[in-house]
Amino acid sequence: MTWDPEHLPDLRGRVYAVTGATAGIGYFAAEQLAAAGAEVVLASRSAAKIDVAADTLRHHVPGAVTLPVTIDLASLDSVAAAADELAALPRLDGILLNGGPMELSARAKTVDSLPLILGAHTVANVALLARLLPALASGASARDSVARVVHTSTGFVGLFPTDASDLSSTPRIGVRAYTKAKTVTEIFAFELDRRLRAAGLPVASIVTRPGVGVDAKTPERAGIRDSTVPYRRNPYTPWAQGKDSAAWSGVRALVDPSATGGQYYAPREGRRGVPVAVEPYPHTADPDPELATRLWRELEQLAGVSFSI
Repeated sequence: MTWDPEHLPDLRGRVYAVTGATAGIGYFAAEQLAAAGAEVVLASRSAAKIDVAADTLRHHVPGAVTLPVTIDLASLDSVAAAADELAALPRLDGILLNGGPMELSARAKTVDSLPLILGAHTVANVALLARLLPALASGASARDSVARVVHTSTGFVGLFPTDASDLSSTPRIGVRAYTKAKTVTEIFAFELDRRLRAAGLPVASIVTRPGVGVDAKTPERAGIRDSTVPYRRNPYTPWAQGKDSAAWSGVRALVDPSATGGQYYAPREGRRGVPVAVEPYPHTADPDPELATRLWRELEQLAGVSFSI
């Protein structure tokens, strides 16, 4: 279908959660969802920043309804508590897994002594979904609909093919560690969709990448992108987009009526542009089945959870 990211379907009555919703792509995804009528759960580590984001969002979308959920993706206890909050909501149509710290030091650890990038960007989402999936499935079944789980990845997965077979090994170079975590995320996301289909559950697992979003092209929002927020230079600025546009792929995967599990959405021009369905990377969408199964089990162990599918 023809997709216009500036004119979304009517989302009144829908409820979506966005992690990392107090800055950048996460905030703009929440704003776009709210502008289309959805109720948005703003999930982030700082309760104070959630309040700022909610005030700013309501300023730009008068009458918007938001709910706060505090979640620290570097703490499995915090993730478990947030999952319980989300699962207890009267309705949840989908979740955009966008959050995660960008401290790329190979030495940085989570509260649970996991490598920070793998722990916060991958293991935390596994822990969150294992607890949230039953509620997503039962709610979607009751509404005769399909809930969405949208995983945020990066183009680095295609640019720098990475061996993800050993989760105990963390690359010393930060961008390589980030690429490995997102490679594992994609393998997990596609394996999750295969298992959801096999179980006949009304939940779709979809992967997205945002392209390149830069501060220089991002609209100002009080407390989100203004003089009080550190400015990050980016050498790709001439070829990039704002973080508002970088949110488009995740939003389309979450709300496009024609989107299905196992798809991959990305900007049409690579670094920027209208979101379109693209071919997934073969090494993550169709890996050795034995590797996918082993990574699934290892992620469950690291997250301290067990999926019921």
